[in-house]
Amino acid sequence: MRTTRIVEMLEVTEAAALAAGRWMGKGDKHAADDAAVEAMRTAFNQVGMDGTIVIGEGERDEAPMLFIGEKVGCGGEPIDIAVDPLEGTNLTAYGQPNSLAVLAFGPNGSLLHAPDTYMNKVAVGPAAADAVHIDLSPTENIRNVAKALKRPVEDLVVCILDRDRHRDLIAEVRAAGARIRLISDGDVFGAVATAIEGTGIHLYLGIGAAPEGVLACAAMKCIGGCFMGRFAWRNEEERQRAITMGTPHIDGILEMDTLVNTDEAAFIATGVTDGELLRGVKYFGQGSRTHSIAMENSTGTVRFVETVHRAGAEKFWVRRD
Repeated sequence: MRTTRIVEMLEVTEAAALAAGRWMGKGDKHAADDAAVEAMRTAFNQVGMDGTIVIGEGERDEAPMLFIGEKVGCGGEPIDIAVDPLEGTNLTAYGQPNSLAVLAFGPNGSLLHAPDTYMNKVAVGPAAADAVHIDLSPTENIRNVAKALKRPVEDLVVCILDRDRHRDLIAEVRAAGARIRLISDGDVFGAVATAIEGTGIHLYLGIGAAPEGVLACAAMKCIGGCFMGRFAWRNEEERQRAITMGTPHIDGILEMDTLVNTDEAAFIATGVTDGELLRGVKYFGQGSRTHSIAMENSTGTVRFVETVHRAGAEKFWVRRD
């Protein structure tokens, strides 16, 4: 994959983060999301590619832009793109950590068109990639990861979305002896954090949105970790619709190569609010600063990129108290 493509896509997530960051702490998640979506789409259309949104803001009748199937770019190489312009809209609106602007991409036909449903997920970093399985119990996965990492169970931190549906999961993890990091939103962060040293998260478990599973899988494929899932249908109508769409493995295991069927995937995220993985957007009198992560599967590289954006690229005001 060309390094120039990574830089072009990095500018896309930076644009979304810069736009969303203006709404940090203002309590309006819809405005923050709208700003990120519009900025991301505008930036995409400056990139020389024939891009297709395969994971986006929803079906065409649900989203005015970045809808599933939308074409972006100004012509060139055909690629699949999965986006979450603002992962953690509530996190941004209320000034909470780990909100991100996220995208993944790969060759045409390489990313699963995940239906709008839930997915049961397990994710872990490279050192324990062979230790987990979606069909094992949480207790078994925890013990296996502890053994692979050569540490006691009590030293493990499991990341779980704070949802009522996870009540039994949380109880079992605690009974197994592991500690828990509950997050209110942003399970792409939760999965990816297991593979980044210094986040303090070792295992991700639980049910979250299926489209975000494709984004997380792309990152884990780039970094050498493990991601595995299984659709968790909310009703039979969802399941039948997915069958009609031709979605594979309706009730089976979703391996990494099913979700991201390429060795040329890339994953990029830019921080909107400060967190363990990335720092958030900072605005100052002469411009702004962003902090991003860019991963490439083909080269096995993970880059942390800090960018200073000089004033003039965007118009903004800064209040000095």
